[in-house]
Amino acid sequence: MNNTQESISGLIKRLDLDTAGNNSEMICDAVKKTLVEEVGREGFVLPEEFTRPGEQDYARRLLHKSANYCIVVMVWGVEQGTPIHDHDGSWCVECVSHGTIRVRSFDLVGNPEDEVVGFRQTDEICASRGMAGSLIPPFDYHMIDNPTEQISVTIHVYAEEMQGCHVFRKTGADDYQREWKTLSYTDDVVTG
Repeated sequence: MNNTQESISGLIKRLDLDTAGNNSEMICDAVKKTLVEEVGREGFVLPEEFTRPGEQDYARRLLHKSANYCIVVMVWGVEQGTPIHDHDGSWCVECVSHGTIRVRSFDLVGNPEDEVVGFRQTDEICASRGMAGSLIPPFDYHMIDNPTEQISVTIHVYAEEMQGCHVFRKTGADDYQREWKTLSYTDDVVTG
């Protein structure tokens, strides 16, 4: 078994144990600890085909899917990022594998079911290799971008495979239009 296979196999074994319960907060804490320890350690390697950037937008690739969670690898080219979005009611833990990303968190102002809402930024973090954070609804409104001149890679563990999410596009000084975005993968590279 090579370093890449060992890295992914070890991560999956630990995440299988971490996600066996039903308390979202406890699961996220355990997954975050695993990601920090596994992804942050010297020698952790992702398959090379998962670390290629997308041409127009960030790359999104499914690494692993099980009954309790899925792992998605995202590659952020220079100045690539997301609008403000949610995770459609699903918890998520995100960890930086390579480079640096900026995560800005927001509180929604208004009713989450309204078509037009407002946001108030609550936090901004620049995270580098081995740093992780969790998002548990209803506190999951955020945006991610790569503020550097280098490619960045993140690993996202979701409660389930996300088919889509709500994105919020700025339409006025303080107004954001709520839209549904169907999610897809950059290509069909899958390890298991």
